[in-house]
Parts: sequence; structure tokens; C-alpha cells
Amino acid sequence: MIDRFDTVLRVRGGGALIGSVETHGAKNAALPIMAAALLASGPVTLRRVPRITDVSVMWSLLEALGARLRYDGDALVVDASNVATYRAPYALVRKLAASFDLVGPLLGRFGRAEVPLPGGCVLGTRATDMHEQAFRTLGCEVRNEHGYLLAAARDGRLRGGEIEFRMPSVGATKNALLAAVLAEGTTTLRNVALEPEVVDLARFLVAMGAKIAGIESDTLVVEGVDELYGVEYEIIPDRIVAGTLLVAGVATRGDVTVRRCIPAHLSALTEKLTECGATVTKGDDWVRVDGKRVTGGTSIVTAPYPAFPTDLQPQMTAMLCTCPGKSFVEESIFNARFSYVNELARMGADIKVAMESNTATITGVERLSGAPVEAPDIRAGAGLVVAGLAASGETEIIGLEYIDRGYEHLETMLSALGAQAQRSSGITPLEEPNALFETQSFPRVATGTTSSTGV
Repeated sequence: MIDRFDTVLRVRGGGALIGSVETHGAKNAALPIMAAALLASGPVTLRRVPRITDVSVMWSLLEALGARLRYDGDALVVDASNVATYRAPYALVRKLAASFDLVGPLLGRFGRAEVPLPGGCVLGTRATDMHEQAFRTLGCEVRNEHGYLLAAARDGRLRGGEIEFRMPSVGATKNALLAAVLAEGTTTLRNVALEPEVVDLARFLVAMGAKIAGIESDTLVVEGVDELYGVEYEIIPDRIVAGTLLVAGVATRGDVTVRRCIPAHLSALTEKLTECGATVTKGDDWVRVDGKRVTGGTSIVTAPYPAFPTDLQPQMTAMLCTCPGKSFVEESIFNARFSYVNELARMGADIKVAMESNTATITGVERLSGAPVEAPDIRAGAGLVVAGLAASGETEIIGLEYIDRGYEHLETMLSALGAQAQRSSGITPLEEPNALFETQSFPRVATGTTSSTGV
């Protein structure tokens, strides 16, 4: 068997991407919604869950807690009625930052939780202080011990309180919301994250019977209920996948339409593509970019939604390497997100990173050239794919297992647009550790495999 870190995507660039493609459901919505199924008294049926390795890890985590999961056609069914433990296994949690989303549901269900501190791609500091503050406000005693976060309600049940985050935090907002929906009394969450995936989680909880006011605003008011119920729900489209495909279209000076997306979720990106000279048109559930007349670069600062998303920064940086003139990218979310820049330099990119300001200055080059490169995380891997599509010759991207964590058959979507992209050695997504997608169930993730994971 080929080692999982030898999985390779080979891309032959130089051709414009042209055509139409659908995006899949949002990874960053599906994962917390799967965790939220722990709060339901009956089975939860989820539609448009992406078949990616991060979902596989969350599947295995829920199984380890005692939940039963299966596919019913294209829908994922989660039955958490037999869950009887509040301690999550380290071997799985270390693979997935989103596994920390389990703390809130476990607290809501059992009044206590023991979850390892979050893993994830090496993108920078992942502080848990705002999570801990929220849990304490809800009446928990919280401590860190031997790499675990241990939280327990003082009298066995959470109680509502006033929580104000010092900055909008996606993770802390999700965990506080997941804990508060079954807490006694009223909980007010202020300065919450506004990301579409957080909104989708709130709407899912309401569909299960939660009482949440202020959805899509920066203040949520939660009236605790005694029970949440099973429900059928469809996950929102993945704006990062959609954005990656649109950026690839512009990088190759192509004409790409992404269907079954939510254009409003992509506004920060499409504004910047327009500044570069691309033509952007939108419909109710589609966005089209025409990149034939790119005239220059732009400046970007990543920030919480609705500003430019950090998860599209590497892809956009790769595209800007192909734009005339200078561009500037400031990363304000993760302090180690530019780790892929040396790989772009191997392809002929002209990028200088000022570490003190976490800012990249990009000077466009006439043409990138194909080279062997290595993906350090999910989104950096996607950025290298974008660069490879725009480059002359063949680019060999090592670390396809990272890309598989956030993109369902990325090479298939690109091939539908005319790209020459091929997975090496006949390996299919999740062949190690999961030979999935032709079966009706997710095989369990191997817990002994070492892995660095991400967002």
C-alpha cells in the first residue's frame, strides 16, 4: 500500500477553465451540525453533507461516543439516542479542529464534557479562552488537565447567562450556542461571529426546537428548552469550495460558472475579483466569472465575515501571482497561514512576506512554471492547485490527503471545467484510511495514524 503522504495530484496547466460546475455542502457547517445531533432525542437526517475526510473523522468521533450513523440514499442519518459517554478520544480529536465543537453538545446533554484541546492544521494559535469564559458564564467549572478541557455544570445543569465575546469567534460562538440551547433560563450572546456556517448551525438548532432570536445579527438571545427533536435538514453550499473554483477560473483567464451556491456569501471575493478586472455576473444560486480581461492585482485583508475569508487567502494569493503589478495580502486571522509561500516560489512566484505584519507583497509574473510542491494544509493545498492550473507544464502536488479533507473529488470538479488534473497511482479519496463513497456507510477512521489537520 502506498503511504498516505505519497498521495499526489498532478495538474497540467496552461489552459483556460471553461464551463459550469456545482459546489457541495459546506464542510464548516456540516461538522458542527453533526456534533449538534448529540442534542436530539431522535434521529437527525442531514442532506448535502460533503463526503470528505473531515466528515469521516467526525463520523468516527460520534460513533466512539455511542452514536449510530448510516447513509439513507444521499442523506446522512445520525441517531445519538445511545450516547452514554461525555469523554471524546484523543486519537480522533487530534485530527480535527472542529472536534472541539463537541464540548457544547456534551455539556448540554450531560452537564459535563471531557474533550482534548483542539488539533488542526498548523495555522497558528488556537486559543480556547473564549470558549472557557462562555462555559463558566453558563455555570461550569472549567480546567485544563493532561491535554483535556474538563468542564462540568456545578449543579448538573447549565444555567443561562450574559456572554460577550472580546472579538467575534466562530468556534466560541458555536460552542456557547450549542451549550445554551438546553440551559435553564435565558442566555444572551453578544459580539457573535456572523459567518454563514454559524447562521446555518443556529437555523438547524431552531429546526430541532431551540428558541433562538437575533439570527444573522451580532446578538443572539437563547431561551433554554427541555428537549430537542430529530429533524431533516439540508446543509448550506460550501462558499470556500465555490470561491476556489471561481478563483481558479480567473487565474487561468477562463470563464467559470459555479451553480448551487449562495452568491451573497461570496460578495467579498467577487468584489476583489472585479477589482482585478474579471467580469462577475450573478443569479439566484449561481456566480459566473470571466477572467479574460484581468488588468491588475488588488489588496486584501482577511477578517471575520462579511470581510474577505481567511480560508480563501491562499487561493487568492496564488491567483494574484498571475496578475500584472503589485498586490498586498494581510492575514489577520491565523499567524502562520503563509507557510505555503515557499512552495509558490518554487513555481516562480515573486512574493515577500513581512512576518512582523503578517503581510505578503506579491509582484505578478508573466507565467508560473510547473514544479513539485507540497501542501501543508487544506486551503494552501487548494492554492497550489490554483497555481498549478495557471502554470506552464506539470505541477505535482504532494499531500492530496489534505485537500481531500475539505474538497469532495476536487479533480473531478476541475476536469468538468476542462482541467487536466489526475490523482496518482489510482488512489481514490479516503482509500486510506477510509475506502468510502461507493458504500452506504462510513468505515471507521484508523485511530493510530499520525496526521496534522486543519480548517
